[in-house]
Amino acid sequence: MDHTWMHTALELARSTEGQTYPNPMVGAVIVKDGRIVGMGAHLRSGEAHAEVHALAMAGDEAEGASIYVTLEPCSHYGRTPPCAKQIIEAGIAKVVVAASDPNPLVAGKGIQMMEEAGLEVVTGVGQEEAAYLNRKFFHFIKTGRPYVTAKTASSLDGKTATATGESQWITGKEAREDVHRERRRCDGILAGIGTVLSDDPSLTARVPETGVTPARIVLDSELRMPENSRMLKDAAAPVYVLTNEPASAEKQRRLEEAGAEVIPVASGVKNISAVLEVLGEKKIVSLFVEGGAGVLGSFLEAEVIQEYLMYVAPIVIGGENAPGVYQGSGISALQEARAFSLIKEETFGQDRKYTLQAGE
Repeated sequence: MDHTWMHTALELARSTEGQTYPNPMVGAVIVKDGRIVGMGAHLRSGEAHAEVHALAMAGDEAEGASIYVTLEPCSHYGRTPPCAKQIIEAGIAKVVVAASDPNPLVAGKGIQMMEEAGLEVVTGVGQEEAAYLNRKFFHFIKTGRPYVTAKTASSLDGKTATATGESQWITGKEAREDVHRERRRCDGILAGIGTVLSDDPSLTARVPETGVTPARIVLDSELRMPENSRMLKDAAAPVYVLTNEPASAEKQRRLEEAGAEVIPVASGVKNISAVLEVLGEKKIVSLFVEGGAGVLGSFLEAEVIQEYLMYVAPIVIGGENAPGVYQGSGISALQEARAFSLIKEETFGQDRKYTLQAGE
């Protein structure tokens, strides 16, 4: 039955996607005599962890019970007390953990604490699903850089607009609504200055669900961003404008007065690795990249894309002058091509969505 109870815990964790930034999604279920006596999920950074919610619900019935947790209980004092310690004090007899926490503050210490207290600890139940659920958090903890999801929308022949520049809308309403759901699942949404100048986007996740509103990030090498840009007017989320160093002090001052945070990048915004380092320092755990072909090409050539969302409309545009998904110098031999594995296919209206992950 361990897998059955863990599945319930994983569903609880999944229900919080987009609202726990910068923390991972975690679910917990407490079972006694074949019935659930407590359950919980971590809802928001700084608030009680999943185990604490489940223990509060179980009350005295936690004694002698089993707890199923999707991520190793923490063992350190942070914004909340250690969950491993509270599990021990509640009298839990058995702890089933799906995935170990790669955070150096935890990293096996929670499991060790519970084992030393005499609790039975079982690990690895539902590990693959738990690791995929928190793949973005795990990547950030291990690398200090955001997990990058690249999004494209194109025709069957890979075109993003006609030769005259018409691009709204290649995909239909249902696919565009799904893009907003995907935006919400990330902590930052990135576009290039070309997209900002041509479309004046808000770069928000316009979905009814609650959650953390992703930061807006603009790559703007020459600080061409207008102070009256839509995203600077709405105050919906932070706006980071990354630019080359040195930046115009006067333009930087005007943008910051308009509500942006201007961040000069010493090696320039074309150095995508440096850009990701800066965003990692801003605690951007996951990044949604949907800039123009130039920005997407830069991320592809830097080999920093972990996940690829490809929306394809059942139309053919044609024309050698019609823009494609990626720009850049490209590759000279097929063996140099970046490999992605197909994870999932979905249909939204008449459009297809392909979710792919980068190969190791």
